[in-house]
Amino acid sequence: MKPIFISSLLALLIILNPTANGAENVLYGGETLKTGEYLSYKTYSFVCQTDCNLVLYESGKPVWASNTGGLAGNCYCTLQKDGNLVVYRPNGHALWASNTRGATANYVLVMQDDRNVVIYGPAKWATNTNVRGSGVTITRLGGNNGTVNGIGGGGVVEAGAGTSNGSVVG
Repeated sequence: MKPIFISSLLALLIILNPTANGAENVLYGGETLKTGEYLSYKTYSFVCQTDCNLVLYESGKPVWASNTGGLAGNCYCTLQKDGNLVVYRPNGHALWASNTRGATANYVLVMQDDRNVVIYGPAKWATNTNVRGSGVTITRLGGNNGTVNGIGGGGVVEAGAGTSNGSVVG
């Protein structure tokens, strides 16, 4: 192996290893955002709100939402191991889904530095809100313990028409 290949491989492993760099902008398959928890990167945050709305904010302004606000309370959002991102009511019934279910594999949802939230493994779903360029930056704060704990949460937002791509489940 060439030294460049080894150093590139090492850098990739450090980026993808949750215990090496801790992530606040990544949700791995099987992980959950509980009410009030969020992913963030720079001025962007992807919040599971108390009113069950999953909302992407830029500098505190909503740019995308699941439009599930007010349909229940204290929901949680899980990236399933089949690649489907689902907002669940507290009783475990699905409220909204990204409709990206596939074979069980290693999926990851990334809050990218271009404002887009994307499910990779391969790419299955995105908010399609990117504003410049492409690329993925992953940061990790703390271990991979099955949940991503935010420091704070956003307020309740009611998104307008045309801000959702996914579906509200029955």
